[in-house]
Amino acid sequence: MIFTGTKFFFIKTSVKAFPTCFHCGDDCTTLIIKGEKNFCCEGCKQVYLLLNENNLCSYYNFEKNPGIKVKGKFLNNRFDYLDDDAVIQKLISFRSDSQTNVSFLLPQMHCSSCIFLLENLHRINPGITSSQTNFQRKEVFISYNETLISLREVVELLAFIGYEPFISLSDSGQKKDSKFDRKQIFKIGVAGFCFSNIMMLSFPEYFSGGIIEEHGLKETFSWIIFGLSLPVLFYSASDIFRTAFKGLQQKSVNIDAPIALAIIITFCRSYYEIITGTGAGYLDSGSGIIFFILIGRWFQNKTYEALSFDRDYQSYFPLGVTVLRNKKEVNIPATKLCKGDIIVVKNEEMVPADAVLVNGQAFIDYSFVSGENIPLTKSVGDIIYAGGKQIGASLKLQVVKESSQSYITRLWNNEVFGKSKNAAKSFIHPWSRYFTTALFIVATGAAIFWYLNDPSKIWPVITSVLIVACPCSLLLSATFTFGNMQRIFGKHKLFLKNATVIETLAGIDTIVFDKTGTITQSNIADIKFTGEDLTLDEKLLLKKITAQSSHTYSKLITSSFEDEVMNDEVAAINDFKEYAGKGISATVNNIPVKVGAPTFINKNGKSISKNEGSRVHVMIGDSPKGYFEIQNKYREGFEDLVRELHKSNYEMHVLSGDNDAERQRLREIFNSKSSLCFNASPQDKLDYIKKLQDAGKKVLMIGDGLNDSGALMQSNVGIAVSNNAARFTPACDAIIDGEAVYKTARFIDYAKAGKKVVAAGFALSILYNFIGLSFAVQGKLDPVVAAILMPASSISIVALASLLSSFVARLKKL
Repeated sequence: MIFTGTKFFFIKTSVKAFPTCFHCGDDCTTLIIKGEKNFCCEGCKQVYLLLNENNLCSYYNFEKNPGIKVKGKFLNNRFDYLDDDAVIQKLISFRSDSQTNVSFLLPQMHCSSCIFLLENLHRINPGITSSQTNFQRKEVFISYNETLISLREVVELLAFIGYEPFISLSDSGQKKDSKFDRKQIFKIGVAGFCFSNIMMLSFPEYFSGGIIEEHGLKETFSWIIFGLSLPVLFYSASDIFRTAFKGLQQKSVNIDAPIALAIIITFCRSYYEIITGTGAGYLDSGSGIIFFILIGRWFQNKTYEALSFDRDYQSYFPLGVTVLRNKKEVNIPATKLCKGDIIVVKNEEMVPADAVLVNGQAFIDYSFVSGENIPLTKSVGDIIYAGGKQIGASLKLQVVKESSQSYITRLWNNEVFGKSKNAAKSFIHPWSRYFTTALFIVATGAAIFWYLNDPSKIWPVITSVLIVACPCSLLLSATFTFGNMQRIFGKHKLFLKNATVIETLAGIDTIVFDKTGTITQSNIADIKFTGEDLTLDEKLLLKKITAQSSHTYSKLITSSFEDEVMNDEVAAINDFKEYAGKGISATVNNIPVKVGAPTFINKNGKSISKNEGSRVHVMIGDSPKGYFEIQNKYREGFEDLVRELHKSNYEMHVLSGDNDAERQRLREIFNSKSSLCFNASPQDKLDYIKKLQDAGKKVLMIGDGLNDSGALMQSNVGIAVSNNAARFTPACDAIIDGEAVYKTARFIDYAKAGKKVVAAGFALSILYNFIGLSFAVQGKLDPVVAAILMPASSISIVALASLLSSFVARLKKL
């Protein structure tokens, strides 16, 4: 209001009291200025600086002021329920004094900028240790320090930067159904409606040879077509332009870049002709291109969903667990664990699911989860998280959350174990990387050629060239072929860490076998005790100590007392220790007991008796009692396996920590060229593998993972044999069920054949692109036909390669 002396004038004004925050759009009541940008708080400024530092400010172009949707909502206590410890326990997958792990579903994740921002949360808040994304599943896996940031604050941070997580407190173990993409269907519908009407309005132009006698009718049709093309270009094709632009923002040329360029050329030229009246344009072709590309991609996605597999829920994962049923120990797959089950976890075995300690003193090594290998002491009533490894006597736990293969597999591939030895890219990647660049070169060459010969064909030729090429079939054929092969391997009880293991396995020329528990049966053997007669109390002591270990010989000795010693719960065990390759010791009912090799039992380091077989010696108190002589039984089909490998000219070796009592039996199975090494310590095995590699060998190591972890890690491919135990070796590249060891030769042959299938799919993709481009550069391929051929070729090549891999599996008797 202004007073002029005689009158009052009222003036409307829209002046704001506070400037707007560049990141979230809120008023800056506390103004923070950076450059020419205004921010309402340090958090908004930090997010902007992080994105700007890495040239990712396109985030603001596609998600305008992302914080505006969420900021303010959590200020009214909407996330306070995340401070409830009962809720926290339902959501987290691991918790220690310094680290807590949690996974969230983020439907908003859609591009490389999202991935970068989400994987750099630690730079926004130092309380977050690390964050990893799974773009395909739209998930983020976050490790954070609860002393610095709470779960509620983690969720608030995600919401603040535009990624409010979808949180469900219901059973998270169930597979989430894929959502119906209505937006994609709407875009296809709009493109189809406009394309069909444009084609109908173009008929007079087609049939009259471009000459319409009725005055003004041609112009009217042209402008109606012009109007119908606008929603096709700006709505239906928006995802193509968005993806292409994001790729250019990251200084890379993706598959949508040439398609987007072809669409721009077609529509811009058509608009020019219609506006200037020099022609009817090619909007029928342009809208047809977009319609058929969208249809093709929808069908392509449906095909890939049908061909793809989900290891997290459907594939075999050979991790066994001991469950108490009617007071008896029963082995079942970890995937069949149910909430409330009582499980037994022995020394060096992994806890397969979140559980509460019921009985025993736990010393849990969480190095598999967090990288920290200092054991944590847990008491009865404490929760122990999946992935922890018991160090010491056996435990009894009650399951509170079912086992998750996806969680265990993610830990297995975690960077905490260092860069994977099989992390090299497929042989296809270097070729596909430069495909789009080569495509632009071809398009430029074609344009120059037709400019010199027939300029009228330049734009149709360029459009056809840019659209008909299909670089995605190059990579997708390999991705889906190897994915299908992983499913087939899993069906036959070989679980691979990741798809790159297949290519490495295909190049193997040397195979090294461990003996005990690998080529021998783990639960069947002839066992006999020689020495002093054992009393019932002494048998109780021996059953109690051997029951703590998951070693093959320990389990055999325990089972030999099954009928004589019915209840070993009355025995108290303390100070249990297991020495790799040597033996076990403990105090049982205050009596020291040792079981193992003669040099381990004898304090003087001398052999107690002449060792003529696989013998496990016993000492109770200070008195040697004798030894168990174990006659191993080799796995069914193992001799046939060795013959198959000999025929294929593989070099074979046997490494054993036992004495050489079975040298003669093994020599009858292996030929004279095979090396047999005995009394090998874990370090000896590792050194042996390294020596073979130094000689240029590509080594496959197969062991039970008890004393072979170093050798499995050192080998080019390490396969751990599962013997119905929860003894998991993160160092391995694959896990095989003990009953499937005899298929090893077939697995290797299938890996070799699979690599050839991928190469064939790659060659077929190259051939298709060559033929398509040949027709396109000659001006013999209509752009609309090219738009139909591009997704059709990708679908057919991927489907053919995947189906061929299944057919090859049958040929290899898998």
